[in-house]
Amino acid sequence: MSDLKNKALGLLEELGLEKWVKNIQVMGNEILLDVVSHSPTMHERKRLEQALKAAFADRLPQAELKLKILVDTPQKEVPNEIKGKEIPGIKNIIAIASGKGGVGKSTVTANIAICLQKMGFKVGLLDADIYGPSMPTMFDVEGAQPLSVKVGEKAKMGPVESYGIKILSIGFFGGMDQAVVWRGPMASKALQQMIHDAAWGELDFLLIDLPPGTGDIHLSIVQQVPVTGAVIVSTPQNVALADVRKGVSMFKMDAINVPVLGIVENMAYFTPAELPDNKYYIFGQNGARDLSEQLGVPFLGEIPLIQSIREASDVGRPAALQENTFASQTYEKITQNVISSLAERNINMPATEVVRITTMAGCTPNRKF
Repeated sequence: MSDLKNKALGLLEELGLEKWVKNIQVMGNEILLDVVSHSPTMHERKRLEQALKAAFADRLPQAELKLKILVDTPQKEVPNEIKGKEIPGIKNIIAIASGKGGVGKSTVTANIAICLQKMGFKVGLLDADIYGPSMPTMFDVEGAQPLSVKVGEKAKMGPVESYGIKILSIGFFGGMDQAVVWRGPMASKALQQMIHDAAWGELDFLLIDLPPGTGDIHLSIVQQVPVTGAVIVSTPQNVALADVRKGVSMFKMDAINVPVLGIVENMAYFTPAELPDNKYYIFGQNGARDLSEQLGVPFLGEIPLIQSIREASDVGRPAALQENTFASQTYEKITQNVISSLAERNINMPATEVVRITTMAGCTPNRKF
């Protein structure tokens, strides 16, 4: 490296500009500099040029400086298209999730909603299982369509009401027999509309029935609303429990940080009517209970395999609607445990914040909380 180039680099370092120099070449006594300007305005670029020429003329009078000013303004943060905010009038938002499909998550969600309503709470239910919506069937509102409701100056979707519960589901818009073939952004947009463009009114609880697993929909939900807590449903078998670990881990991630209110063990055992004292642990015994202890989250209760629960769901009348049955009492106890866990969470922990994810153009996502 030539002596003149070393002196030029030393001068740039003194001026604090060495990291903004994209290229430097020395040809004889000529110094050619490509320098970045963070301002696109002509006068700022002129000031930079004059300052550099004055400094070089004073310190390196033997050099002939030739400048090329490049404009490279800093990239602004481009927010993700999903904008999270609180929903006015809704006190608690509870996400109900499962590690894998087929464990009865939607049935548990529907019956918890019924129990909360019977206790006198105002309840809403968002069917966020975009690819397998089941709430229209479970609440006997297949074919129903949300009507437009005027809220102030805006027209919003009016949730369908059944058994005193306000319900929105993608099944209301596409038909129960129509396959939903959407990529993640389309599904997220649909959810955003059902959350923020709906006239939910005053609610004590909004339950969100999430799809199985961990993916785009889960991230979209925590970006759009401050989820108060999550309930996870599982069967006792090891295959399901392995996915429960992932579900709990997802909610506990620093980037999400949603408190897990507890785990419900569904299909815990089977008792035949003719053998009321016998319990057959078809999917294993105490798997979810043991896992909740290992993970340090509350165990909310167990639900046995009961034929009437399945029959009630199929005819659109959740089992918890019946009075003084074993099934309804089981769901009532689980719901009470959810409320207790929620009360403890609200006393001991700050309110959950919406996960705000912004992306710097050309960079990896940067999570902000």
